[in-house]
Amino acid sequence: MEPLTFPRKVVVLGSTGSIGLSTLSLFEESGAPVEILALTAGRNVERLIEQATRWRPEVAVIEDETKLQQLKDGLAGTGVRAAAGAAAVAEAAAMGADWVMSAIVGAAGLAPTVAAARTGATIALANKESLVCAGPALLAIAKTAGGSIIPVDSEHSAIFQVLQPDCAHRVARLILTASGGPFRTWDKAAMAAATPEQAIAHPNWSMGAKISVDSATMMNKGLEMIEASYLFGTPEDRVDVVIHPQSVIHSLVEYADGSTLAQLGPPDMRSPIACAFAWPDRLPWPAPRLDLAAYGQLTFESPDLERFPSIDIAREALRLAGGAPAAMNAANEVAVAAFLDRRIGFLDIAASVAGTLERMNSLGSLSGTGSDAVDNAMMIDASARRIAAEVVAQKHRRL
Repeated sequence: MEPLTFPRKVVVLGSTGSIGLSTLSLFEESGAPVEILALTAGRNVERLIEQATRWRPEVAVIEDETKLQQLKDGLAGTGVRAAAGAAAVAEAAAMGADWVMSAIVGAAGLAPTVAAARTGATIALANKESLVCAGPALLAIAKTAGGSIIPVDSEHSAIFQVLQPDCAHRVARLILTASGGPFRTWDKAAMAAATPEQAIAHPNWSMGAKISVDSATMMNKGLEMIEASYLFGTPEDRVDVVIHPQSVIHSLVEYADGSTLAQLGPPDMRSPIACAFAWPDRLPWPAPRLDLAAYGQLTFESPDLERFPSIDIAREALRLAGGAPAAMNAANEVAVAAFLDRRIGFLDIAASVAGTLERMNSLGSLSGTGSDAVDNAMMIDASARRIAAEVVAQKHRRL
């Protein structure tokens, strides 16, 4: 099969994280015709210097402004401009690329993703928090600008690939698969004593610390339920989760006639990235092939909502609507950071998120007062972080 010949101007937001690394690896292995306009990173200036030296973008941006001089020194003589700060990241996102990989972790990815959407670019969306915080607004901005959003999460990429547009009104259920994470078979007593090192040791995927903890709590699946509901216009009660430890079936779409379609593949994030890059074409690259006989059997089980309450917390946030999903996401980021800093226990993560939502709902502060949906989401995010910090501090004092 011949490689793609059309050139793409590309920006990679979050180039030094796991998705960013997979994106650049895919470009390297496939020989994809790309001109990289910008690479951005949060704090990993050493890796950003290596990437910029290899790919020679117009600009390399480090969000941590204290590392700007180090970035400038590392790029001296390369012709690559160095910049720093959140505003510079958003400016890089809006450079007019054809294709933008949005892979910044957390709510910090919202502003640059919106900036990219306003340009009419195709956005490969790996930053699920952007959709969770401001999904309808983000999708509307992209549509108005003439661009598109193609999901990169393996679960949403799977649904995207098998959801037939002409039959979208005949969808009975979207079924997200979940590996179950490292604590799938642990009892609550063992989970209560779990360490950060144990939580980030995902059995199937190589991911960053925050995303790995989300997988361990199954909050990643809660976030993905909200994301799927927005992306595919599907009510919360028709989005389900099933545990599939082998991570071979990435998600399923059940239709009204009883047919269920699934997308399968080895657990390698370069495959959904390749799909987002070339769609509706396919990108030839030396992809790992699925050998079902080697797996022998694929297994499934229902999630244990008593041990993993994050799924129900996310359902409630989606039912509350408004700013509840943004508040839930913000509280989760605060709680995960506290757990990784060993200030709270593993089971305190979900409890802190639930406590934050309850307090904000009782105060009537889930609606916000921003001038537009995106501004509103950021205001709710900030408010939720303050309240979540108080909830976390209370739990920390009890340890």
